[in-house]
Amino acid sequence: MSHIFISDLHLEEGRPDITDAFLHFLQNTAAQAEQFYILGDFFEVWLGDDHKSSFNDTIINALAALTMPRFIMHGNRDFLIGSHFCKQTGFTLLEDPSSLQIYDQPVLLMHGDCLCTEDQEYMKVRRTARDPDFQRQLLAKSIEERAAFASHARGQSRQHTRETAMDIMDVTPSAVTRHMQSHDVSLFIHGHTHRPAIHEVSDDAGTLLGQRVVLGDWDKQGWYVEINEHEFELKAFDI
Repeated sequence: MSHIFISDLHLEEGRPDITDAFLHFLQNTAAQAEQFYILGDFFEVWLGDDHKSSFNDTIINALAALTMPRFIMHGNRDFLIGSHFCKQTGFTLLEDPSSLQIYDQPVLLMHGDCLCTEDQEYMKVRRTARDPDFQRQLLAKSIEERAAFASHARGQSRQHTRETAMDIMDVTPSAVTRHMQSHDVSLFIHGHTHRPAIHEVSDDAGTLLGQRVVLGDWDKQGWYVEINEHEFELKAFDI
């Protein structure tokens, strides 16, 4: 048995290939896990638990068919996932960040966007999106108004990505070190940056703290981390 982690699928109706790959992954890989974790940006956009659609129902029903303990974390695209979604799917909403014991090893889990501290414009947007008052105001609007807001926000995000240096949008090394030290972990798993890799992390004195595993986004490939009692692996498969 193992623990499986995914992030940044950005599920949407316009990418049926990713949806099909995910449903196949659920049935053939995730279903065999002891525990299953989704670390944010599961959806390209989530307009609220009250948004009804056949696409949403398909995903919700597939998630609800799982039987193991399962967990989900907000990302910057699906921060409106709420308690009703969790009740429907059987998922537990994790705080970002969360530190857990997995096979007697402390592991830090994050979506990862809070690590990009050099991208000050994005950090302002993140603070707004994660503010409970802002979320309540947004959820008070109609589905159509929320969809228009999300479309505008995605347009701004694409423009920001075009105009911002890639290193600015990546994680800040000191933020990584600070979080690993404060949570006293040697393994750190996150997504968000769409730069799948395994990094060794050291403190300012050069002492090895552990490893940071970055999950990839699902596009031409699907990515997941699998942890068993003896090791972990970052794995990919073609979509």
